[in-house]
Formats: sequence, structure tokens, C-alpha cells
Amino acid sequence: MIEVTPKQQIFMQDDVPTRLHRLAAHLSQIQSLWTEASSADLLLALVDESRYFIEWTVPEMVEADDIDRACELADLVRLLTRWLFHWEDMWTDAQQKQSAAFQTQDWLRRVLEIADTQPESLSA
Repeated sequence: MIEVTPKQQIFMQDDVPTRLHRLAAHLSQIQSLWTEASSADLLLALVDESRYFIEWTVPEMVEADDIDRACELADLVRLLTRWLFHWEDMWTDAQQKQSAAFQTQDWLRRVLEIADTQPESLSA
């Protein structure tokens, strides 16, 4: 069994909308860092931690029968993971960085929408 880290315990104390707002804050920082000549290490850390935020949030969304939006967040994890696997190429290619910045902006908007609305299954 995987041990729960102190960071995960603190994060999991919040409700799902609060967690998603924390994820959105990370995405906002990521979006800014893609467009600046910034630290690759900081950007990598934010991308990696964002993946964990989603991993720690999606199961509770699934338990609440919010499957469609949980699947959307799984798509975001796939995107973030793809970035990590192609990091060297992305970090040195201005066009890929710009594309990543636009993708991040789109995801930021969507995560905020998910955080600020009731799950479809609960509002019906």
C-alpha cells in the first residue's frame, strides 16, 4: 500500500472545488512560465505537482458520480505527462512552448469551470 504523504494529507483536507482552484493556480503559473524566460526546474515542479493534484482529486469525483469531468481531468494528466516525456524538445522550441502556453490557458479556463459548477449528476 502506498503511504499518504504529508503534502497529500493537507491537500486532501480541502473539498474538490478548493482542490481544483489550487490546480488552477498552478496552471496559471505554468501558463506564465511558458511565456517567460523562466526556470525550467520551477516549471517542471509545477507540472509534476499538478499531476498529483489531479491524481488526488479524480477518485473523489468518480465516487460522486462526476465521471465525465473526472475523465476530462485525466486528459489533462495525459497532456502534462506528454510534456514531461518530451521536455527537452519542448523547452528548446519556442513554437512548442507557445503551443503549451495556449493549451495551458485553455485547461485553466476549463478547470475553473469545473471547480465553479455543480457536477452534472448532482444537479439533475
